Amino acid sequence: MGFSRTELESFRDREIPEFVPPHPRLLFVGINPGLWTAATGAPFARPGNRFYPALVAAGIIPRLPRIPDDGMPDEDRAMFFDAGIGITSIVPRATARADELTRQELLDGATRLTADVERWRPLVVAVLGLTAYRQGFDRPRAKAGRQDQSLAAAELWVLPNPSGLNAHETLASLAAAYAAPARAAGVLAG
Repeated sequence: MGFSRTELESFRDREIPEFVPPHPRLLFVGINPGLWTAATGAPFARPGNRFYPALVAAGIIPRLPRIPDDGMPDEDRAMFFDAGIGITSIVPRATARADELTRQELLDGATRLTADVERWRPLVVAVLGLTAYRQGFDRPRAKAGRQDQSLAAAELWVLPNPSGLNAHETLASLAAAYAAPARAAGVLAG
C-alpha cells in the first residue's frame, strides 16, 4: 500500500461509505476519516494506526484485516459484520488531522451520529476521542469510560483515540479500553 502526499491530498474532504452491518451490536466511532482512510475507503487505514492491532490484542477480532489500496476485502469486512461490529465517524469529511475540524462540524456531526444510532440501533456505542466527544456533544466535563447517559438508547462509552498522536496510550491500554464496550455489547466473552 502506498500513496504519495499529492495523491493523499486529492482525497481531502471526501467521505467514505458506511462500514456498518444491518444490525450492529457494537459501533466504534472515530473522529473523522483520515486521508489514508479516504484513499482506501476502509476505516482506520493509515499504516501505524493502532485501532486494528488493539482489537486483535483485546480478542475482539481474531486477526488483522488486510487493507490494500482498493479497500478492505470482503472476507475481512465479513469478520467485522459477522461479529456485529460497525465503524463510523462523528464527522464524515476526510482531513489529514482531526484538529482541522471546526467545533461546528463536531456539533453537526454529533447530531448526525445520534440520528444514525437511532436508525442502526446498536447495543453499545464507543466514541474514540474524548476531546472530540466533549466538543461535539457539548459535554466539556465528560470523562473517559462508560457514560451515565445513553446515545439514542445505546450504552455509551468514550475511549482513547488510537492515533499515534495520542502517544500516552499504549497498545495494551487501548486494547483494555476497547475490550470493555465489546464485553458490554456481547461481542467479547466475559
